[in-house]
Amino acid sequence: MPAVKPAPPPSRRQTQAAATRAAIVAAAQVLFMRDGYAAATIEAIARQAGVAMQTVYNAVGKKPALLNAVLDAAASGPAAPRPVAEFMEERAAGSADGPAFIALLADWLAEVQPRIAPVFRLIDQAAADHPEVAALAQARAEQRLRNYARAARALKAREALANSYTLEEAAAVVWSIGHPQVYRMLVTQQGWTLARYRDWVHKALLAALLPQAPKTAPAKSRRRA
Repeated sequence: MPAVKPAPPPSRRQTQAAATRAAIVAAAQVLFMRDGYAAATIEAIARQAGVAMQTVYNAVGKKPALLNAVLDAAASGPAAPRPVAEFMEERAAGSADGPAFIALLADWLAEVQPRIAPVFRLIDQAAADHPEVAALAQARAEQRLRNYARAARALKAREALANSYTLEEAAAVVWSIGHPQVYRMLVTQQGWTLARYRDWVHKALLAALLPQAPKTAPAKSRRRA
């Protein structure tokens, strides 16, 4: 087979555009988290980023698009602007069996929740008064469910998914255990450490998704003659 040609490096214009977009998203994150969704205006975000208002619209979009971009950046973290699904596939390639893949999921949820939970809290608060944010919340919930369906398929491919689950049901299990509100309840409100949260996620996913070994009855002791 012919060798695959590497993608050409980005042009100077593309690099500048990416840097401008990143600066706008970072500014939006600061103002959204500090002032709230309603109070953070496009004008204020543009001023914080050092760009014109029209540049904000051209590079990212209106406020719902900005909030969505803030969530994407928080999810990707140091890997931004790479999408989560892309680099998680690379990580998953090193998980040869079900337990290793479950450990990867637990590690990922413990890594990402501190970054995304505050943004989801902001979304939940704004959704009550802003239909466009409520629509964003619904879309992101459905996106997480689709992503966790990929995780369910990965478990099935490793022959490590309990037969009692459909792929949709397994995705719902991961979606529920890994929900940002669950993280906020346990860590932010109940004071769990991140290590304890990760351990709980790990044990919960292992128990819920992997086939369980059949229980054997205890052997009966023999009476001596």
